[in-house]
Amino acid sequence: MTDKTVTDKTVTDKAMTHNATTDDDSIQIERALEAILMIADEPQSLISLATALSVPVKAVRAAIENLVADLDGKAEGPERGFELREVGGGWRFYVRERFDSVVADFVLTQNPTKLSQAALETLSVIAYKQPISRGQIASIRAVNVDSVVRTLVSRGLITEAQTDTETGAILYGTTELLLVQLGINSLDDLPHISPLLSDGTEGFDVDAR
Repeated sequence: MTDKTVTDKTVTDKAMTHNATTDDDSIQIERALEAILMIADEPQSLISLATALSVPVKAVRAAIENLVADLDGKAEGPERGFELREVGGGWRFYVRERFDSVVADFVLTQNPTKLSQAALETLSVIAYKQPISRGQIASIRAVNVDSVVRTLVSRGLITEAQTDTETGAILYGTTELLLVQLGINSLDDLPHISPLLSDGTEGFDVDAR
């Protein structure tokens, strides 16, 4: 074996090792993104994800594209029951639309546990202040409401109504199911809350019910 042949083989081996390392890094980034997005309550931007993982935005963008293709069945596996969707400038896992009714049926009929006091209080705030973000709800209740909001969404009592154009925060509102559960036709039928407050405005707008 000549010196040139040895040199060429060394270069090839290094290139293969580099490519293997790069592939492993990409897989690890994808797995880390899955873990973060699995627990995310709101869409996460590429920059915030890159910052969390201490990797370039370009690497996160590529990993997101791979995850989307994988979940959509465009890679080697089948299409999944949930998808990675871009909403409000960020990314988050969502149930595929055609399975919404299946999930709703499971939540409403197979898991009919009562709401906690914290959930009822949070639901009341949303009903009277909608559309409202989790941060605003937490400010009114002076406690963290992440898990409670997830519970209310899973029960189908509230939904993501819109996205704040300035902050990108998800704004929540109540659903038709809540009206059915309360036995009222519209939100206008909710009782006036002003008489129940010390000054009629605490935590609410001046024109609150």
